[in-house]
Amino acid sequence: MISNFLSELSRLVIVFWSWWCDGLTQNPTSRVIPTLVAATLLAISLYAWLIKKQFTSSIVPPLPPGPPGLPLLGNLPFLEPDLHRYFAKLSEIYGPIMKLQLGRKVCVVISTPSLAKQVLKDHDAIFANRDPTLAATASTYGGDIVWSPNGHEWRKLSKILIQEMMSKSSLDACHTFRRQEIRKMVKEVYAKAGSPINIGEQMFLTILNVIMRMSWGASLNEQDSIRVGIQFKQVVDEFVYLWGAPNVSDLFPVLARFDLQGVESKVKKLSSWFDKIFESLIDS
Repeated sequence: MISNFLSELSRLVIVFWSWWCDGLTQNPTSRVIPTLVAATLLAISLYAWLIKKQFTSSIVPPLPPGPPGLPLLGNLPFLEPDLHRYFAKLSEIYGPIMKLQLGRKVCVVISTPSLAKQVLKDHDAIFANRDPTLAATASTYGGDIVWSPNGHEWRKLSKILIQEMMSKSSLDACHTFRRQEIRKMVKEVYAKAGSPINIGEQMFLTILNVIMRMSWGASLNEQDSIRVGIQFKQVVDEFVYLWGAPNVSDLFPVLARFDLQGVESKVKKLSSWFDKIFESLIDS
């Protein structure tokens, strides 16, 4: 294929060279030379494209087998509510590693412990890159340590987190904060002995106050803590739901600009609520 193309390219250059020489004798250089240059550039571009295509196809391994899908939609119409059972049935047909086309997204499903070990432990650095949803990206203004791909930026953010918040010296410096908040929680729980109490809510408020004091050195007062804590938990629950909710913009990125389901606008509204709380703590 390549040899035939090279011979055709040589013949094309010879023909245009002859045409250019004839054109010089008749002096219509204003038309011949631009045409020759354009044709030569086109031929070189085609040659480069063919070489690149052949080289890429030779080094990129084929995708694993998988169920056939519909044009544009892929396997989306065939998904079942219980995905784990659906994947288990497909693995009996296509093997322990298979491909699913979900809209414009290509997903690879593994279904054996040995393959899971290779992906999550043996070769975890290769598979460490994230593919965040549109909601996740919008909620973090483009990405943070949770959603950033495995690379220089992620390592820099991880280093800052460890040095500023998770190091032994930082944790030791915040020991008093943690002790005070835990003692306050125990006192509140003890005061409500004999009456119903939401332990999960109390734990959430305590963790929230500890994180705030570790980050900004201040926490909310008791009344504001209960009010904001309840709202904070509701917003966090809504964030978690939106991060995992099916979004057509994730499956068809070309539609992301239209935000057909309003997911991005909801996330931005929730993020603005967070910003107001954090700004009030920073200014206090």
